[in-house]
Amino acid sequence: MYNNVTNDIFYIGVNDHHIDLFEGQYDVPNGMAYNSYVVMDEQITVFDTVDAHFGEVWLNNLKEVLGDKTPDYLIVQHMEPDHSANILAFANAYPDAKIVGNAKTFTMINQFFGHDFTYRRVVVKDGETLSTGNHTFTFVFAPMVHWPEVMLTYDSTDKVLFSADAFGKFGALDVEEDWACEARRYYFGIVGKYGMMVQKLLKKAAGLDIQTICPLHGPILDSNLGYYLDLYNTWSSYGVESEGTLICYTSVYGNTKKAVELLAAKLEAEGCPKVVVNDLARCDMAEAVEDAFRYGKIILATTTYNGDIFPFMREFIADLAERGYQNRKIGLIENGTWGPTAAKIMRTSLEKGKNITFAEPVVTIKSAMTKENEEEIAALAKEMK
Repeated sequence: MYNNVTNDIFYIGVNDHHIDLFEGQYDVPNGMAYNSYVVMDEQITVFDTVDAHFGEVWLNNLKEVLGDKTPDYLIVQHMEPDHSANILAFANAYPDAKIVGNAKTFTMINQFFGHDFTYRRVVVKDGETLSTGNHTFTFVFAPMVHWPEVMLTYDSTDKVLFSADAFGKFGALDVEEDWACEARRYYFGIVGKYGMMVQKLLKKAAGLDIQTICPLHGPILDSNLGYYLDLYNTWSSYGVESEGTLICYTSVYGNTKKAVELLAAKLEAEGCPKVVVNDLARCDMAEAVEDAFRYGKIILATTTYNGDIFPFMREFIADLAERGYQNRKIGLIENGTWGPTAAKIMRTSLEKGKNITFAEPVVTIKSAMTKENEEEIAALAKEMK
């Protein structure tokens, strides 16, 4: 199966509804798309392959577009196996085709396949071009978005940016769903650590006349591109996308949960534009991380556990710190029957982030809420509304 992107560019990717966890950790209830493209020209160019489980389907899609022709180039933009697994199958099927990548690409090809295609490879540098007749491709290096070898390719003829994993999302293409929700979860889960590198990429992209974005996951973007670019700019600069306050909590016997429920009610009463509550023991952790980067204010509530913090909160905070959590205001609620230390541990784990401020008061509950705690929670709600 293939679809036209432009008169010369064809989509030959696949949908995966067998996968349950992408990269072994992200829940993907609507599957995944592994995208690949063909540009028909005097010389024919293929962009990336697909996951190992779909090699035969992908090669059949390619043959359907080619007819009796053969490809001249395979451009490898990203070596993660969901895109590179069929490089060897392609090379065997089309022994005269050349493999295009950068120096780091071929190091990884050798690591994955024990073959570096010495006599068939075309090693390109940042900003170099490849002409295939009517089309001219410019290679735009994007190291650490989100692997070191990543490069994007700009087609100046059709004004198409082949964007590798940038602008990707979870979800197969035969399922209709909101783009931003799953693109945001994808971005902060997978690319979020590398905001500075994404900012560099966006600066490069600003100098290009882009009318269509062809990512390796998710739908082809060919309208309202400013919307997608603005979101990527906000995400990668760690800006606030939506006004509101997020509460993330863990609770062992329900007392911390009661405090959170009271806090949420107080926030709403104070006119907070949006209150989102996540029970970290039960929610999708990637959704909670996504929310933490979406909103400008967050309140963390947890119990002291074995002299530390409850494991789900510890994991959540580690995920935030790993992704460079910054530019946020944080409120803290701790609970501990005999030695509450959770607030201090949470603060220490997050205070190294840029432009992090902490709200006062810190609410300390000893077993169950008191009237004083209720007043402290009301004061916290006023500050974090």
